[in-house]
Amino acid sequence: MDSAFGFGKQVDLDFDAAIDKVTADLQTEGFGVLSDIDVAAKLKEKLDKDMPRYRILGACNPALANQAIEAVPDIGLLLPCNVLVREDDAGAVNVSFMDPISVMSLVGHPGVEPLAGEVRARLERVLEAL
Repeated sequence: MDSAFGFGKQVDLDFDAAIDKVTADLQTEGFGVLSDIDVAAKLKEKLDKDMPRYRILGACNPALANQAIEAVPDIGLLLPCNVLVREDDAGAVNVSFMDPISVMSLVGHPGVEPLAGEVRARLERVLEAL
């Protein structure tokens, strides 16, 4: 489930358990969930379109975010780190993470490169724990 902009895997959890577990595992790595966007519910509400469950969690590690903002004030355009929890058409649950190294490469500032690597390492540990 890797791409140029993210990495993830299918998990052996139901959807709600996956949300709870990824949220708890993010906390162990110093991240809080700042936003929780229920895309499936919004599409149903706005377009009357049904789709499998699909939620985007906006995860942030305050200390690392602060360092990034100090290095590049406009980096907030690329924050927080998105975590996607979604069901596929067969009901399997997938958890994917935005790749901070890929996204932060857009910035082209040497001050954020080591931060992106640190964030990636923490997110990989969360993925391994799932």
